[in-house]
Amino acid sequence: MRSDVDQSLKLENHYQLQIAFSQGLLKPGLNVEVFQKAKPINNKPALTSVLEEISKADLPWIERLDLASKPVPAPKPMLEQLGENPDVLSSEDVNDDFKREMLFYRQAQAAVLEALPRLKSMGVATLRPTDYFAQMAKSDDHMKKVKRKLLSKQAAMERSEKMKKMRELKKFGKKVQHEVTLKRHKEKRDMMEAVKKFRKGKTDKLDILDDDNKKHKSKNPGRKRQVKNQKFGFGGQKKRSKYNTAESSADTGGLKGAGKKGSGKKGSAQKGPARKFQGGNKNKRPGKRRRDNVKGKNNKGK
Repeated sequence: MRSDVDQSLKLENHYQLQIAFSQGLLKPGLNVEVFQKAKPINNKPALTSVLEEISKADLPWIERLDLASKPVPAPKPMLEQLGENPDVLSSEDVNDDFKREMLFYRQAQAAVLEALPRLKSMGVATLRPTDYFAQMAKSDDHMKKVKRKLLSKQAAMERSEKMKKMRELKKFGKKVQHEVTLKRHKEKRDMMEAVKKFRKGKTDKLDILDDDNKKHKSKNPGRKRQVKNQKFGFGGQKKRSKYNTAESSADTGGLKGAGKKGSGKKGSAQKGPARKFQGGNKNKRPGKRRRDNVKGKNNKGK
């Protein structure tokens, strides 16, 4: 489509050149199109009439809001920078941006100081009420579209950041997996070399098996050690720990010979180690010969 338009423009230009050549408008040399300059218009009577309409004296000041005031005095710290005449701009100060802007600023201050009292005396409010909401320059529908656009852009940025992090984590995971694979291959290679040396008789033992046992050896003590620690403790004197002391040997309250005979009731419970020496055990264990006879009978029955 674009090529067709360009072709039609070229044909039109050629046609115009042919017409200009036939009329003798083309001359030898470089042909440049000459544009006619617009003539400046200075309609002085019309401008004067418009100026008279604008500057009518019968309009009140509240409709015009024009003020002619001198700038407020310059602050003392800036007098050195502003020069001798801070209220006047000379031809030399045209390029002095600081002095020019400060003069505009101080003149605006003077206008405000003069206009505010006049407006208050006329009963004109100069401040907006607290519950005033200015009308938006753009409609709510347009602002909703802008909000949706910003939210979609933010979501797209978050998605791209998330995907970037996922790609980095994937690269890191592949790197770790590759390192683990290389480590396993190295361990397998070392083990095969050690097995070959052991088969050929170059080594008496396999160090790899010892290393594996050392690696898998638990740091916690065994069950036997735990039971002994629970029973006997971890430190202190181990020998003669169960011997009688002066207090235990003097404590004869639970023995049969202590006190009067028959003072205790039959079947009453005794305290301390005396319970070991009490008789009357109904379920007495049979002797060895009797146990052997019982075993022989059981074996014959089988």
